[in-house]
Amino acid sequence: MDAQLRGKSALITGGATGIGLAIAEALAQEGVNLAIASRDPDPQGIEQLRSTGVKVVPLRVDVTREDQVVTMVASAIDAFGRLDLYVNNAAGAWHQPITKLDTASWHKTIDTNLTSCVLACREVARHMIPRKCGSILIIGSTSMFTMAYEELAYRVSKTGLRVVTENLALELAPYGIRVNMIVPGHYVTKLTEHVTGDTLDKLIQQIPLRRVGQTKEIGPAAVLLLSDALSGYTTGTYLIIDGGLHLFPLPMRSEQDIKNLNDVGHAE
Repeated sequence: MDAQLRGKSALITGGATGIGLAIAEALAQEGVNLAIASRDPDPQGIEQLRSTGVKVVPLRVDVTREDQVVTMVASAIDAFGRLDLYVNNAAGAWHQPITKLDTASWHKTIDTNLTSCVLACREVARHMIPRKCGSILIIGSTSMFTMAYEELAYRVSKTGLRVVTENLALELAPYGIRVNMIVPGHYVTKLTEHVTGDTLDKLIQQIPLRRVGQTKEIGPAAVLLLSDALSGYTTGTYLIIDGGLHLFPLPMRSEQDIKNLNDVGHAE
């Protein structure tokens, strides 16, 4: 089926690696011009995208900085003359149990994963509303459904993205702008590369399909949801692509493990 995306323009945050790059590759194959926002754009990845024949503009951005987010959206619009698609993918994780949670890690997680999305969507919406068209895709996480120890800040940030998706879908619908979410499970990315050995083996046993995801498996779903031709009546919803991970119950730790996790010392 023809997604009818050829000639459109897209901005992708965190688009230089992992899931963001996989989405960029899928869109490039559809003929979409790309603005790739990243803290450190990879020249090799940019050239690989350009080899498909589309225009690719790298943008060096720290999404925790409001001024840089505003400039990022403006630069993408300037590069293409308009912005048809926005993919909010930038994410980070700094896990701590509640008794050891520090404000720096909390704010870094919320600012990277949640606040940056709200600010970028604000700027994108201001551009799309007068044009009365556009599609926004937000990348969530199965942490919305599957609780995990030490992931309070991360889970709050990703659950918040579901609220953002639903609210924006409601507010932007009168202008013909659709807003949807993809919910990945465990994929091989820089964010998860530390999960190896026995930890990874145990995780795989919790995934009904018994394997982790490959980032290329996200690309077709992104094309589907971003395309008005394929998903013109779809907004405010999410698509879970996790091998069934969200179906598995929370892996419980022993009482002693939890005590060790939150060990803050004991008075004599």
